[in-house]
Amino acid sequence: MKIIVDAMGGDNAPQSTVEGSVLAARELGVEIVLVGQEKAILSCLEKVTSDDVAGKIEVVNAPEVIDMCDSPMSVTKEKKDSSLGVALRLLSEGKGDAMVSGGNTGAVLVGSTMYVKRIRGIRRAALAPILPTDKGGALLIDCGANVECTPEYLLQFAYMGSFYCQKQMKIASPRIGLINNGAEESKGTPMIKETYGLLKQAGEAGRLNFVGNIEGRDVPFGMADVILCDGFTGNVLLKTYEGVGLYFVGELKKIFFKNLGTKLAALLVKNGLGALKKKMDYKEVGGAPLLGICKPVIKAHGSSDPRAFKSAIRQAVQYAESGIIRDIAENIEHMTVSAPGKN
Repeated sequence: MKIIVDAMGGDNAPQSTVEGSVLAARELGVEIVLVGQEKAILSCLEKVTSDDVAGKIEVVNAPEVIDMCDSPMSVTKEKKDSSLGVALRLLSEGKGDAMVSGGNTGAVLVGSTMYVKRIRGIRRAALAPILPTDKGGALLIDCGANVECTPEYLLQFAYMGSFYCQKQMKIASPRIGLINNGAEESKGTPMIKETYGLLKQAGEAGRLNFVGNIEGRDVPFGMADVILCDGFTGNVLLKTYEGVGLYFVGELKKIFFKNLGTKLAALLVKNGLGALKKKMDYKEVGGAPLLGICKPVIKAHGSSDPRAFKSAIRQAVQYAESGIIRDIAENIEHMTVSAPGKN
């Protein structure tokens, strides 16, 4: 298994991406192609590489870097020779089995669509991170790739999310919940109501396990395994989720470190607090798959440290081995509700 890495993508690149890649080569046994500014990458490698992984890591020079403030289109225009652009072209040429980047999300989406291409029949690719819930986790799709969606886009997202949950999360019949402002079928915008109808039909045909509308407050309690929404709603939900989590952890620290008595109490629940922290830690998951692209692309968290980046590479390996892309391609006839050729 060979994973292509955008070594210059992310807040802490290339140090964290290189260190995370070395960890992955050592612990997961995968081959790594580090794409980026060769001198900077080699400097980082000298500090962390040992003989046991030296033969598993290749460096491909790419002189340009896409910054977080750059236009998403720069990956195909003025910065087409960026680390991200070169990495995606290598993937499209079959020089690796998957690609991981912690860089500019918009550029990852545009570059994947333009260079690697969408699965035939898929209208839009979608970002799908895992949110922690009291049932283990739920896939949020979409979380920002598509601010505006049609009912057909959401239907396709539902199928893609269902296949991902089946193969990656080992959920036999993933429950799909449509984010809405109420649980009743009559609630929502015209687009949401039409989407509800399409999902209901797919459920009645036995192709999806659609459980109806769900509200934002239902998400943490595991009411669905696939949280379905447009990218605007999904991004707001994701950022709110992250913010509430950070607030909650901060408040717990204030409570338990207030005085000697509360510090002693903290010791009694140390294991439980540790388990909660691990459950809420994005470093354990790694990143979000870009579903709908014809080869595996993982968007790592921009602030990933080496451990988080290693987790993103592990996720890429699992995705490449899963057969999810094949499942999506083989079921495209059930996901199309408009005239062929429409984009």
